[in-house]
Amino acid sequence: MRNRFLSVAVATMAVGALALAGCGSDDGGGDAAGGGTAAKKVGVILPDAATSPRWEANDRPLLKAAFDGAGITANIQNADGDKAKFGTLCDSMINEGVSVLLIVNLDPDSGSACLKKAQGAGIKTIDYDRLTPGGEASYYVSFDNVQVGKLMGEGLTKCLTDAGKTKANIVQINGDPTDNNASLFKQGYVEALKPKVDSGDYTIVGDQTGKWDATVAGTAFEQLYTQAGGKVDGVVSANDTMAQGIIARLTANGLNGKVPVTGQDASKEGLQAILSGNQCMTVYKAIKVEADTASKLAIALINGQTPGSDLVNGSVKDTVLNKDVPSALATPKAIYKDSVKDVIADGFWKASDICTGQYAALCTSAGVQ
Repeated sequence: MRNRFLSVAVATMAVGALALAGCGSDDGGGDAAGGGTAAKKVGVILPDAATSPRWEANDRPLLKAAFDGAGITANIQNADGDKAKFGTLCDSMINEGVSVLLIVNLDPDSGSACLKKAQGAGIKTIDYDRLTPGGEASYYVSFDNVQVGKLMGEGLTKCLTDAGKTKANIVQINGDPTDNNASLFKQGYVEALKPKVDSGDYTIVGDQTGKWDATVAGTAFEQLYTQAGGKVDGVVSANDTMAQGIIARLTANGLNGKVPVTGQDASKEGLQAILSGNQCMTVYKAIKVEADTASKLAIALINGQTPGSDLVNGSVKDTVLNKDVPSALATPKAIYKDSVKDVIADGFWKASDICTGQYAALCTSAGVQ
């Protein structure tokens, strides 16, 4: 449907981003190469370094690469999960005179407040990865997140079927309710599981948030597991980070590898858990595609260009404002043990990142090189 995004080469991304002075960025300050002015500045606010390793390990360097190569002075900051810090960073970037502000919100209220301040200052805004309901961003760049959820629901069904389970009690551990993506993921896996639920083959015996946190997710799962009398056959975990907390509780009960657990993000730990059989699948979102698209969109806006259909390929509904937000949406991919090698081949991780210690032999048997 949107496969053209998945064909974007890493080579299209240029190198580096110079951070604005006085904001604690890792890149120092100054204008872009070639005598850039205030009109050649972009601000980026990442959410944290805890809910997923992707923000610092993947998004930062990819965005950093693209902006510097385009001669754009970039200030890439991380809010560290702190809404007050998020607001301070937003105000600072607006005062610095960025012409585009790209954010990953921490919650709708603080995200919306930031976006509205920026728009009031004549700054174009991009919601990155997460839509901010009520924020009225100029553009939204992400993945088809309902499809991400559908892949998780379909993946759990596949793993249960492969294990010979036709009847199953299912626990759903959802993402943080303040994250619009969490609701889209849930929409997807609820839709995917609905035929089995409606037929009586599957019963949802627990449904609770894990707030993108491994410990919170593990505790939530253990409570639901106890309430179900230990009769849990499969778990939809809305990301790999939470899956690790759930797997820890399953392991404590001698059930790791026996109760399929989903995930998404294709994290290092998630891929290793899949290789070991403790996690049944994850969903790979080619972050280099997402970051490349977002940077190209921001660069076009900074240069006064109207993005074409090669970048903006759809829209997503802002349910608070009941408006469609012009969007660039890439296509996710389900990953099982036999396709972990595809994530490595795509350059998201190196084999040396995944195939350490006990995982070396597992990588060999799974064809990971």
